[in-house]
Amino acid sequence: MLYFIPSKAPGIYLSFIDGQTVNVRSYQGKPLLVTFWSITCSLCLEEIPKLTELYSELNPYGFEIIGIAMSYDPPNRVVELSKKRKIPYSIALDINSDAEMAFGRIRATPTNFLIDADGKIVQRNIGTLNIKQLRSKIKKLLQT
Repeated sequence: MLYFIPSKAPGIYLSFIDGQTVNVRSYQGKPLLVTFWSITCSLCLEEIPKLTELYSELNPYGFEIIGIAMSYDPPNRVVELSKKRKIPYSIALDINSDAEMAFGRIRATPTNFLIDADGKIVQRNIGTLNIKQLRSKIKKLLQT
């Protein structure tokens, strides 16, 4: 069975661990990285410090990151790990797999989507990110 991979950010609502519910499309107007991750994924855990650094560097210029924990991750463990790792970007819980389905049936972590200011998905990446390439792409998006 083939799954649809969207060309634009889906207009779904995400429930963040801080209690907020936000529509992905409300981030339009700025570049956004959506990263699907799991608390049991070693590559994901290795990526957190790199994403934290990227976020700290580029967030003042309008860049945002949303980390979406996989539906099989226990919410309390996601909250615990987020606090322990001091993750500065927004972390969402995908309890019913709505985000996983809306982004084209996520099967592996990490899976990342870079979305431009118009809401268009400009890059999809499965596995380890090339942070240097990503940083340069985000900087270009921030200039447009």
